[in-house]
Amino acid sequence: MRIRGHIGEWPVDLTVELEPAEWAQLGGQLVHAAPMAASSTPVVQARPDDALWQAAREVLRKAGHLSGPQLLEHLEGLAGNTAGGKRLLVRLRHSADVKVQSGADAPEYHWVG
Repeated sequence: MRIRGHIGEWPVDLTVELEPAEWAQLGGQLVHAAPMAASSTPVVQARPDDALWQAAREVLRKAGHLSGPQLLEHLEGLAGNTAGGKRLLVRLRHSADVKVQSGADAPEYHWVG
């Protein structure tokens, strides 16, 4: 598989080569959506981290806004470790429900959803 494009102003030309067994393993990792229900509402299988993601969103929603270090501290508690907290922080940073502003010492995360 070859992927070409740009990330910002940087050109990207990436070739991914996998053995047939590796493609099969990768395909097995995909989460498939269930067929459409009669009400035309899509039914999607929940991922294991969905509850954690919803809890992270709820922390910021209830607070309204938090500094990056404060939010990370809450997220580390939810995730149980620093790496998990940082993953949630990055995911919040890119969420449409969150606005990040530069603060004097640290970024400020605001719930806008």
